[in-house]
Amino acid sequence: MIVGDFNKNVFINCPFDDDYRQMLLSLIFTIKHLGFNPRLSLEKDDAGVSRLAHIVELIEASKYGIHDLSRMMAVKKGAPARMNMPFELGIDYGCQKFKGGECGSKKTLVLDTERYRFMKALSDLSGSDIKAHEDAPIKLIKSVRDWFVTVEALKGITSHRKIWYAFNDFSS
Repeated sequence: MIVGDFNKNVFINCPFDDDYRQMLLSLIFTIKHLGFNPRLSLEKDDAGVSRLAHIVELIEASKYGIHDLSRMMAVKKGAPARMNMPFELGIDYGCQKFKGGECGSKKTLVLDTERYRFMKALSDLSGSDIKAHEDAPIKLIKSVRDWFVTVEALKGITSHRKIWYAFNDFSS
């Protein structure tokens, strides 16, 4: 069982490769800066629990889900697409729609490199407000900050640029 405050937990579904590292660090920093708890599948390494079971626990324990689909496309011709991120987005969506209780209040942010690129692989998301970060950490910070301000009607939150400067100071 995942411990934590459902209303403050944010499930992060994103790539964990080296090319995404700065994006992930800026994402975690922003979530913490806004007073929320980032939750990642990497936080637990227990051979006795399947990774998927742990992901489901994290999703159920988190009011918020941030899903970055920017690395779902195949890297080179003939390579398979990376389907973990869209799969986890589907689990989160299903949890919100079918689990009931507090899970009915779940909120989801979907990110991608380009605004409409996802439609090539996930046309069912058409009509969704996907945020594009262009693989730039400052744009990711802006998307996440603005989303929290909107979905939670947060007041008096520092600008995305101030979060960016604080992230850079922290990273130094």
